[in-house]
Amino acid sequence: MKIAMMGSGGIGGYFGARMAKAGINVTFIARGPHLEAIQKTGIKIESTDLGSITIHPANATNNPANVGPVDYIIIGVKLWDTEDAGRAIVPMLKPNTKVLSLQNGVDGDDILAPIVGRERMISGVAFIASSISKPGTVKHIGTMQRVIMGELEGPSSKPVEKLFAAMIAGGIDAEISDDIERTIWEKFVFLVGMSSTTTLMNSEIGPIRSDTEGREFLHNVFREVTAVGRARGVNLPENFGTTRLDFADGVPAEMTTSMHHDLKAGNRLELPWLAGAVVRMGREAGIPTPVCQTVYAALLPRSGLYKDERPVTI
Repeated sequence: MKIAMMGSGGIGGYFGARMAKAGINVTFIARGPHLEAIQKTGIKIESTDLGSITIHPANATNNPANVGPVDYIIIGVKLWDTEDAGRAIVPMLKPNTKVLSLQNGVDGDDILAPIVGRERMISGVAFIASSISKPGTVKHIGTMQRVIMGELEGPSSKPVEKLFAAMIAGGIDAEISDDIERTIWEKFVFLVGMSSTTTLMNSEIGPIRSDTEGREFLHNVFREVTAVGRARGVNLPENFGTTRLDFADGVPAEMTTSMHHDLKAGNRLELPWLAGAVVRMGREAGIPTPVCQTVYAALLPRSGLYKDERPVTI
């Protein structure tokens, strides 16, 4: 089995390294200093709770065309790079190659499918608190490191089951879902709430959830995203926003989000595909989203999309 990780940061780097440790043939596609460090000293996973590992030597390149055909491609790039990533992975496709996107948001599959073919797509989500702490190193916080995947139509296929087995071999908490659309939205509700609050308030989740105003703001984001999902026909319970608040109480106080990391680093934000997407879909469905709209408008000047690229008009 050959797997290519298209993007080797907090998601691709972590899960790819865990599978490589189990003897799976994994190639890491990265760029810049991160790639240079992986090629020189390997890719390192720092995890206090689950154990640190180093894969050295590691197969790594910045050019998917150099990899050759693979069995699976796992997409872990930022959402604004999705279309470019889809075109870049075409040389790695063979007739039965499957593509799994573990990106944030709910738009990744729809962007990739016209490029690689809907029949190749495996839908999925990743639950993990991890990021590149320095070139070549991915830091993992807590014990959560879960992948849920499935196919939108019909029962799970043998390729899904084989990828599931590879993840289990790597010690990944993997699961096959028979309602992957709901699973994706379950993560989307949580992610939009976490990313909106940690980024807007420039804080880890602990102080936010323990403050009365911060907690209510977080709760309101969860409720708005839930309402939008339900209006779009997703099978979410009406009280799902409240249960997500309970779930947020159980994560490490120091947990934050990739969008918060990007804010602190001065990088572009995935805002239009998170809170911005909720605003857009809410308008399409006639669902008011005033809290998400506040997040979107307040962070837009920091997103890299303030002038002419805005997908949502405020």
